[in-house]
Amino acid sequence: MKKMSGTISVTGMGILCAIGNNQTEVLTSLRNKASGIGRMKYLPSVHTDIPVGEIKLSTEEMKQMLGIPSEETVSRTSVMGAIAVREALQQAGINDVSGKRVALISGTTVGVMDVTEQVFEQTGIDPELQGMPHSHECGQSTLEIARYSGLQGARCCTICTACSSALNAIMIGSEMLKNDEVDLVVAGGSEPLSKLHLNGFNTLMILDRERCRPFDETRAGLNLGEGAAYVVLQKDVPCGLAYVRGYANRCDAFHQTATSKNGEGATLAMTGALRMAGLQPKDIQYINAHGTGTPDNDASESAAFKRVFGADLPDMSSTKSYTGHTTSAAGSVETVICLLAMENDFVPASLGWQHPMPDGVIPSPGRTGVKLDDVMCNSFGFGGNDSSLILSKSQPLADEQPLLDESRIHVAAQSTVSSEEELSGLREFLPPMETRRMSKMMKASLLSAFTALREAGIERPDAIIAATAKGMLELSTIFLEDIVNNQEQQLKPTVFMQSTHNTIASAIAIQTQCHGYNITYSQGDESAAWAVRDAKMLLRKGEARNVLVCAFDEALTEGRTSRFKAESTIYTLA
Repeated sequence: MKKMSGTISVTGMGILCAIGNNQTEVLTSLRNKASGIGRMKYLPSVHTDIPVGEIKLSTEEMKQMLGIPSEETVSRTSVMGAIAVREALQQAGINDVSGKRVALISGTTVGVMDVTEQVFEQTGIDPELQGMPHSHECGQSTLEIARYSGLQGARCCTICTACSSALNAIMIGSEMLKNDEVDLVVAGGSEPLSKLHLNGFNTLMILDRERCRPFDETRAGLNLGEGAAYVVLQKDVPCGLAYVRGYANRCDAFHQTATSKNGEGATLAMTGALRMAGLQPKDIQYINAHGTGTPDNDASESAAFKRVFGADLPDMSSTKSYTGHTTSAAGSVETVICLLAMENDFVPASLGWQHPMPDGVIPSPGRTGVKLDDVMCNSFGFGGNDSSLILSKSQPLADEQPLLDESRIHVAAQSTVSSEEELSGLREFLPPMETRRMSKMMKASLLSAFTALREAGIERPDAIIAATAKGMLELSTIFLEDIVNNQEQQLKPTVFMQSTHNTIASAIAIQTQCHGYNITYSQGDESAAWAVRDAKMLLRKGEARNVLVCAFDEALTEGRTSRFKAESTIYTLA
């Protein structure tokens, strides 16, 4: 019987964000309690009153740092990511990856959207999106990061679970190493500021016009930021920066943008990570909270902290008041901040906190001379995609996990929806009032999922995995058009809420009340293969009895109608 085993070490890290262009600068800013949030300089938005956490480099300056010709069009996502990956590889002492099985696992939602926005504003989008960089494909940015960081030939994988993407990338990379699929993993995320997500968050009315104040009674929202951070992961290598000791991904299954009052998803993620690490809540010395500064998130995360840690909450802070919310990169940006804190014996301060929340938790004002052996990092995304990671200085036991034989896995049911005529079948599962604002892609995906589940005799899946190359293409295009035509004013929040790549997996979880594992892969034509691989690993590890895999994509045709296809497959153990 095959087994998964080994300890995972972090042997290098790289970071680029509003408070520094490398580890040293970020550490100095954290120690000096210096925030990087201010007026935007490089994003050409009309919303100049909205403070952001912008990297203090132009895209052209970063291209020069990487030796990229000025005439070459490259996404800001890609150049930021490549700079951070180079720093991580340098610290790990890796100059040549030839002969090694290498994977680059990257989290992003914006992807190459910054380039798409520029082209669209100059030329407009034709029905087939000709001239668009791979039709918004997030996976393109990961390929570019590999190219410009010296990881040509690496297996590239892109995770799109909104604000938990980068933390999920680290989890997936760790699993690949334990299963001996690769020799070396570089995992993290990169996310630039873009008009699409700045305006999207603005429509939800959750952006603060001042510096954010996580866990403060006067909190009024978040500050968007941008950044990139990556860690080098290696198996059974001692004396790294820290060990990846525990992790878990769970779904709140409550709402596409809001969080549950009791923090169910966050609670499940933290307890799952502790269980995997073999630790008790009292063993954690510091938590880097998700802590966005929005009324919903901070209240929900506070409730989850109380459920997990009771009255004995360790030092906790949110560092988003330094960097802004770097969305899909947040998990890796804050993982690197945790590693810096562990290496330098300090607890980062929660800037701006003054007034306790009713029934809330109190973040740390910062402490020095603190030994941090076990640290938790939280990242929670739209749709309730919640993940927690535990880093430790002490080497965990290399427990072996037996894997069931793959021959025991079979397809219990499959359903495909690819025409508008079929969409009326959704009435069997949901009332028309509930579906009237859904896009055709959303309806098709829900119908295929519900039909497959019914055929398999399963009411609620144990896990949900989605695969898509282009994501919610029609809605993201509509939102881009509205941004230009309406000059970033009076935009529709319902369009933005359904435009993220992980919308489908989240919607299925919400409808079925599935609080289990929830991941979305977006790596072009390889997306479905990554999803199926993950589903089979969950089953072989015994962490699920059944897994729903939903593969979806669409294309725009003449007259702005969409061709779409959603295919849901139920994998179970025989």
